[in-house]
Amino acid sequence: MPDLAPRRRALVLAICCLSLFIVGLDATIVNIALPALRNDLDTSVSGLQWVIDAYTLVLASLLILAGSTADRVGRRRTFQTGLALFTLGSLLCSVAPSLGWLIAFRMVQAVGGSMLNPVAMSIITNTFTEPRERARAIGVWGGVVGLSMALGPLVGGVLVESLGWRSIFWLNVPVGIAAIALTALFVPESRAPKPRRIDPLGQALVLILLASITYGIIEGPVAGWSSPEIIGCFALGAVALAALLAYEPRRQEPLLDLRFFRSVPFSGATLIAVSAFGALAGFLFLNTLYLQDVRGLSALHAGLYTLPMAAMTAVCAPLSGRLVAARGTRLPLILAGTAMTLAMLPLTRLTDTTPTALLIGCYLLFGIGFGLVNAPITNTAVSGMPRSQAGVAAAIASTSRQVGGSLGVAVIGAAVVSGITGPMAAEFAHASHVGWWIVVGCGVSVLTLGLITTGRWARSTADRTAADLFDTPEAAHVPA
Repeated sequence: MPDLAPRRRALVLAICCLSLFIVGLDATIVNIALPALRNDLDTSVSGLQWVIDAYTLVLASLLILAGSTADRVGRRRTFQTGLALFTLGSLLCSVAPSLGWLIAFRMVQAVGGSMLNPVAMSIITNTFTEPRERARAIGVWGGVVGLSMALGPLVGGVLVESLGWRSIFWLNVPVGIAAIALTALFVPESRAPKPRRIDPLGQALVLILLASITYGIIEGPVAGWSSPEIIGCFALGAVALAALLAYEPRRQEPLLDLRFFRSVPFSGATLIAVSAFGALAGFLFLNTLYLQDVRGLSALHAGLYTLPMAAMTAVCAPLSGRLVAARGTRLPLILAGTAMTLAMLPLTRLTDTTPTALLIGCYLLFGIGFGLVNAPITNTAVSGMPRSQAGVAAAIASTSRQVGGSLGVAVIGAAVVSGITGPMAAEFAHASHVGWWIVVGCGVSVLTLGLITTGRWARSTADRTAADLFDTPEAAHVPA
């Protein structure tokens, strides 16, 4: 990619952020519409889980493939194709006649969305080549992603209340069309000098692994955890994982280069992403059902309740990018893990009449934690990797986020549903306690991993991994 003038670089960053904003918004905007979807399409809680997880599952399964494909066929071309599919999928979701069709169209959205996150990060990484400038750009990117996901419930509440649940998908169409045109005009084409070959067997194993485990978790409370169907799902997932671990190291150009994970900061970043986004997905899923089914709030009012979280995310996400650029990843990760843990502890004693002031305080603190966590995840994932493989590195980080989101909804939803034996509105608050404890555990995980993966020993493993993988790494590790 040729060197661009500062104004052109800023414009490229803005276009990538615009596209990622609608993807991030879509990931959480659906949550606020779940009660309306349930009533209109007459579905169960597990059906609502699939509306969320069908999207995140497909997204997580295809992100790494999309990153390597973009490195091969062209990042701008792949990015535009993803925008077109995402826009088309959104339009189809808005006219879905039943739950099954909605889930299918959400998968079309996800195929397009898989071409956006890692490819946009690869474009940004190859546009901003100076390490500190790149860290600031990644901070902006992380802030936009975090803000869009936090704003989803608020925007969704306004749309559902005024126009119905189908309107949440209309928003993506004009923005997607505009982003396609702007990308054609201002984003230069780029490719990796030595792109990796496509790995169809590895891709299939990843899809089987994620789909079978998620299906087993979501359907377990209904089918029975000891039923042959559920046991078979978990067994299939175990076989797929074993095959993936045995097959990928033998490939010259694997879909998932397991050597990346020899770097403790890189491995830590993926686990932190799973924990943080699992916490966010679980929080939004539980909070939406609690506010609307238990407290009797409208979609609009439920969305307004989450505004403090969105505001804190908006403030803290760019601050986190600056902290990473100036101080490294350790401080924002410690602050993020601490805030997320403390925010969720009071909700482990949630009741039908928990004071509104306490809820708002928890939302504020959670927004601070989530706003701080995204930039260090991304920066750690791409730092120390050569720009030619930026798409793959960013794709692994993005995959970890989506896996976390998918597992958050599946695990927390299953745990809560298992504790409900009567009317949901009457039992949900008490049954949700186990779900909130899981979210607390995710916050503790972010804090613990933030401490472990940012020390001197961890950095030494990253240096050894870079030296082993690449003769001349093109980007130094950001100090932690």
